Amino acid sequence: MEKQLTLSEKARFDAKIPKAQKQLFEYAASLGGFRTLTDFIMNAVQEKANAIIEEHNTILASEKDREIFFDALMNPPGPNQKLRDTAQRYKIFMQENK
Repeated sequence: MEKQLTLSEKARFDAKIPKAQKQLFEYAASLGGFRTLTDFIMNAVQEKANAIIEEHNTILASEKDREIFFDALMNPPGPNQKLRDTAQRYKIFMQENK
């Protein structure tokens, strides 16, 4: 699903951060086996973005599920023919086995 960007489609992102924070990020990048700090940051940001989007989509799906559930509770469908037939057979069975 992820689209590869060509050089003409790329955009620049600059950020000023405290020196201590940059050193921390560089250390983490080296421990993580990343080639560059940029690779580390892009990977971390991509993972976080994906997690946030997944959580958002899960919340939306669960809200929709809740709506469907409560709608079914508040507006239950009537019994279908199969259920009515089964109820009738049960009544007959109960009368025969008194």
